[in-house]
Amino acid sequence: MVRTFISLAFVAMMLKLVMAANYTVGGPNGGWDATTNLQAWAAANNFLVGDNLIFQYGPSHDVIEVSKAGYDSCQVSSPLQSYSGGTTAITLSSPGKRYFTCATPGHCSGGMKLEIDTLATSAPPPASPLTPPPASPLTPPPASTLFPPASSSPPEVDNLSPSQSPEMTPTMSPSAPTTSPLAIPTPSPLTTPSLKTPLSSSARKESLQSSLTMGISLVIVMVLIAI
Repeated sequence: MVRTFISLAFVAMMLKLVMAANYTVGGPNGGWDATTNLQAWAAANNFLVGDNLIFQYGPSHDVIEVSKAGYDSCQVSSPLQSYSGGTTAITLSSPGKRYFTCATPGHCSGGMKLEIDTLATSAPPPASPLTPPPASPLTPPPASTLFPPASSSPPEVDNLSPSQSPEMTPTMSPSAPTTSPLAIPTPSPLTTPSLKTPLSSSARKESLQSSLTMGISLVIVMVLIAI
Protein backbone atom coordinates (compact mmCIF):
# COMPACT_ATOMS: atom_id res chain seq x y z
CA MET A 1 0.00 0.00 0.00
CA VAL A 2 2.86 2.43 0.88
CA ARG A 3 4.54 1.68 -2.42
CA THR A 4 1.28 2.40 -4.23
CA PHE A 5 0.93 5.84 -2.63
CA ILE A 6 4.58 6.66 -3.35
CA SER A 7 4.12 5.63 -6.96
CA LEU A 8 0.98 7.75 -7.30
CA ALA A 9 2.72 10.77 -5.78
CA PHE A 10 5.64 10.36 -8.15
CA VAL A 11 3.30 10.05 -11.13
CA ALA A 12 1.41 13.18 -10.04
CA MET A 13 4.68 15.11 -9.70
CA MET A 14 5.83 14.01 -13.14
CA LEU A 15 2.47 15.00 -14.61
CA LYS A 16 2.81 18.45 -13.12
CA LEU A 17 6.29 18.81 -14.58
CA VAL A 18 5.15 17.64 -17.98
CA MET A 19 2.00 19.75 -18.00
CA ALA A 20 3.70 22.90 -16.63
CA ALA A 21 3.81 25.77 -19.12
CA ASN A 22 6.41 28.53 -19.40
CA TYR A 23 5.05 32.01 -20.13
CA THR A 24 7.38 34.74 -21.29
CA VAL A 25 5.87 37.89 -19.81
CA GLY A 26 4.60 40.22 -22.52
CA GLY A 27 5.54 37.80 -25.31
CA PRO A 28 5.73 37.08 -28.05
CA ASN A 29 5.41 40.63 -29.39
CA GLY A 30 6.37 42.46 -26.18
CA GLY A 31 8.24 42.05 -22.94
CA TRP A 32 8.71 43.25 -19.38
CA ASP A 33 8.75 46.98 -20.16
CA ALA A 34 6.55 50.07 -20.02
CA THR A 35 5.46 49.88 -23.67
CA THR A 36 3.73 46.46 -23.50
CA ASN A 37 0.06 46.16 -22.42
CA LEU A 38 0.77 43.70 -19.63
CA GLN A 39 -2.83 43.62 -18.35
CA ALA A 40 -4.17 42.51 -21.77
CA TRP A 41 -1.41 39.90 -22.01
CA ALA A 42 -2.33 38.44 -18.62
CA ALA A 43 -6.04 38.38 -19.48
CA ALA A 44 -5.31 36.41 -22.68
CA ASN A 45 -3.64 33.52 -20.81
CA ASN A 46 -4.76 30.96 -18.25
CA PHE A 47 -2.22 30.24 -15.54
CA LEU A 48 -2.25 27.00 -13.57
CA VAL A 49 -0.36 25.82 -10.53
CA GLY A 50 3.08 24.68 -11.66
CA ASP A 51 3.40 27.13 -14.54
CA ASN A 52 6.41 29.41 -14.79
CA LEU A 53 6.63 33.16 -15.52
CA ILE A 54 9.74 34.19 -17.44
CA PHE A 55 10.68 37.87 -17.07
CA GLN A 56 13.20 39.18 -19.58
CA TYR A 57 14.27 42.83 -19.19
CA GLY A 58 17.07 45.31 -19.64
CA PRO A 59 19.42 46.84 -17.04
CA SER A 60 17.03 49.70 -16.30
CA HIS A 61 14.36 47.35 -15.01
CA ASP A 62 13.92 44.79 -12.30
CA VAL A 63 11.08 42.62 -10.90
CA ILE A 64 9.51 42.94 -7.49
CA GLU A 65 6.50 41.13 -6.01
CA VAL A 66 4.17 43.33 -3.95
CA SER A 67 0.90 43.03 -2.09
CA LYS A 68 -2.50 43.98 -3.45
CA ALA A 69 -2.32 47.37 -1.71
CA GLY A 70 1.20 48.04 -3.02
CA TYR A 71 0.07 47.05 -6.52
CA ASP A 72 -2.90 49.39 -6.50
CA SER A 73 -0.97 52.37 -5.05
CA CYS A 74 2.39 51.57 -6.74
CA GLN A 75 4.15 51.47 -3.36
CA VAL A 76 7.43 49.72 -4.16
CA SER A 77 9.33 50.54 -0.98
CA SER A 78 8.50 47.31 0.82
CA PRO A 79 8.32 44.49 -1.76
CA LEU A 80 7.63 40.86 -0.87
CA GLN A 81 10.36 39.62 -3.23
CA SER A 82 12.94 41.37 -5.44
CA TYR A 83 14.64 40.00 -8.56
CA SER A 84 17.24 41.38 -10.97
CA GLY A 85 19.76 40.17 -13.51
CA GLY A 86 17.90 40.45 -16.82
CA THR A 87 16.09 37.06 -16.70
CA THR A 88 13.88 35.91 -13.84
CA ALA A 89 11.81 32.69 -13.65
CA ILE A 90 9.06 32.56 -11.04
CA THR A 91 7.06 29.37 -10.44
CA LEU A 92 3.37 29.71 -9.65
CA SER A 93 3.34 27.20 -6.82
CA SER A 94 -0.11 27.90 -5.33
CA PRO A 95 -3.49 29.09 -6.56
CA GLY A 96 -4.48 32.69 -6.07
CA LYS A 97 -3.47 36.17 -7.22
CA ARG A 98 0.07 37.53 -7.26
CA TYR A 99 1.23 41.05 -8.11
CA PHE A 100 4.45 42.16 -9.82
CA THR A 101 5.90 45.53 -10.82
CA CYS A 102 9.16 47.34 -11.50
CA ALA A 103 10.89 49.23 -8.70
CA THR A 104 12.28 51.90 -11.04
CA PRO A 105 10.52 55.19 -10.16
CA GLY A 106 7.67 56.02 -12.49
CA HIS A 107 7.53 52.62 -14.18
CA CYS A 108 4.68 51.22 -12.07
CA SER A 109 2.53 54.28 -12.58
CA GLY A 110 3.40 54.13 -16.27
CA GLY A 111 1.72 50.71 -16.55
CA MET A 112 4.64 48.37 -15.92
CA LYS A 113 2.84 46.13 -13.47
CA LEU A 114 1.28 42.67 -13.70
CA GLU A 115 -1.55 40.85 -11.90
CA ILE A 116 -1.49 37.06 -12.24
CA ASP A 117 -4.47 34.89 -11.25
CA THR A 118 -3.30 31.29 -10.78
CA LEU A 119 -5.91 28.56 -11.04
CA ALA A 120 -5.74 25.29 -9.15
CA THR A 121 -5.23 22.14 -11.16
CA SER A 122 -7.41 19.13 -10.44
CA ALA A 123 -5.28 16.24 -9.25
CA PRO A 124 -5.73 13.04 -11.25
CA PRO A 125 -7.82 10.44 -9.44
CA PRO A 126 -5.82 7.61 -7.84
CA ALA A 127 -5.59 4.58 -10.01
CA SER A 128 -7.63 1.79 -8.51
CA PRO A 129 -6.10 -1.70 -8.73
CA LEU A 130 -7.61 -3.81 -11.42
CA THR A 131 -9.73 -6.54 -9.90
CA PRO A 132 -10.46 -9.39 -12.27
CA PRO A 133 -14.12 -10.41 -12.33
CA PRO A 134 -14.92 -13.62 -10.43
CA ALA A 135 -14.84 -16.65 -12.62
CA SER A 136 -18.31 -18.09 -12.88
CA PRO A 137 -18.55 -21.91 -12.88
CA LEU A 138 -19.31 -23.39 -16.23
CA THR A 139 -22.88 -24.60 -16.32
CA PRO A 140 -23.41 -27.40 -18.84
CA PRO A 141 -26.33 -26.86 -21.17
CA PRO A 142 -29.44 -28.94 -20.49
CA ALA A 143 -29.51 -32.37 -22.03
CA SER A 144 -32.60 -31.45 -24.01
CA THR A 145 -30.56 -29.00 -26.10
CA LEU A 146 -27.88 -31.60 -26.86
CA PHE A 147 -30.12 -34.66 -27.32
CA PRO A 148 -33.71 -33.84 -28.29
CA PRO A 149 -36.26 -36.31 -26.86
CA ALA A 150 -37.40 -39.04 -29.20
CA SER A 151 -40.93 -38.60 -30.43
CA SER A 152 -43.40 -41.24 -29.21
CA SER A 153 -45.54 -40.94 -32.31
CA PRO A 154 -44.31 -42.54 -35.54
CA PRO A 155 -43.06 -40.13 -38.15
CA GLU A 156 -45.50 -39.05 -40.75
CA VAL A 157 -44.78 -40.38 -44.17
CA ASP A 158 -45.81 -38.20 -47.04
CA ASN A 159 -46.00 -38.88 -50.72
CA LEU A 160 -45.83 -42.68 -50.49
CA SER A 161 -45.55 -44.46 -53.75
CA PRO A 162 -48.19 -47.05 -54.63
CA SER A 163 -45.68 -49.81 -53.95
CA GLN A 164 -45.07 -48.51 -50.37
CA SER A 165 -48.73 -48.20 -49.30
CA PRO A 166 -50.97 -51.18 -49.92
CA GLU A 167 -54.08 -49.19 -49.09
CA MET A 168 -53.42 -46.75 -51.88
CA THR A 169 -52.68 -49.40 -54.50
CA PRO A 170 -54.79 -48.66 -57.55
CA THR A 171 -57.37 -51.27 -58.48
CA MET A 172 -56.92 -52.88 -61.76
CA SER A 173 -59.60 -54.31 -63.99
CA PRO A 174 -59.46 -58.06 -64.44
CA SER A 175 -59.77 -57.61 -68.14
CA ALA A 176 -56.90 -55.09 -68.39
CA PRO A 177 -53.70 -56.60 -69.68
CA THR A 178 -50.76 -56.53 -67.33
CA THR A 179 -47.62 -54.93 -68.56
CA SER A 180 -45.36 -56.56 -65.98
CA PRO A 181 -45.40 -60.20 -64.86
CA LEU A 182 -44.56 -59.09 -61.33
CA ALA A 183 -47.60 -56.81 -60.92
CA ILE A 184 -50.35 -58.83 -59.20
CA PRO A 185 -53.66 -56.93 -59.06
CA THR A 186 -55.30 -57.04 -55.65
CA PRO A 187 -58.94 -56.04 -55.37
CA SER A 188 -59.48 -53.21 -52.93
CA PRO A 189 -62.47 -53.39 -50.58
CA LEU A 190 -63.07 -49.72 -51.13
CA THR A 191 -63.56 -50.12 -54.85
CA THR A 192 -65.98 -53.13 -54.74
CA PRO A 193 -68.88 -52.29 -57.05
CA SER A 194 -72.24 -52.03 -55.40
CA LEU A 195 -74.68 -54.92 -56.00
CA LYS A 196 -77.71 -52.66 -55.90
CA THR A 197 -79.02 -51.45 -59.20
CA PRO A 198 -81.04 -48.30 -59.49
CA LEU A 199 -84.84 -48.76 -59.85
CA SER A 200 -86.65 -47.61 -62.91
CA SER A 201 -89.41 -44.99 -62.71
CA SER A 202 -92.21 -47.58 -63.14
CA ALA A 203 -90.82 -49.75 -60.39
CA ARG A 204 -90.63 -46.75 -58.07
CA LYS A 205 -94.33 -45.99 -58.72
CA GLU A 206 -95.38 -49.60 -58.02
CA SER A 207 -93.36 -49.62 -54.81
CA LEU A 208 -94.92 -46.34 -53.69
CA GLN A 209 -98.45 -47.62 -54.45
CA SER A 210 -97.87 -50.83 -52.51
CA SER A 211 -96.53 -48.87 -49.57
CA LEU A 212 -99.58 -46.58 -49.53
CA THR A 213 -101.91 -49.59 -49.78
CA MET A 214 -100.24 -51.31 -46.86
CA GLY A 215 -100.36 -48.12 -44.81
CA ILE A 216 -104.07 -47.59 -45.46
CA SER A 217 -104.76 -51.22 -44.62
CA LEU A 218 -102.95 -50.91 -41.30
CA VAL A 219 -104.94 -47.79 -40.43
CA ILE A 220 -108.26 -49.53 -41.21
CA VAL A 221 -107.24 -52.54 -39.08
CA MET A 222 -106.28 -50.31 -36.15
CA VAL A 223 -109.63 -48.43 -36.39
CA LEU A 224 -111.58 -51.69 -36.41
CA ILE A 225 -109.68 -52.98 -33.43
CA ALA A 226 -110.32 -49.80 -31.54
CA ILE A 227 -114.11 -50.10 -32.18
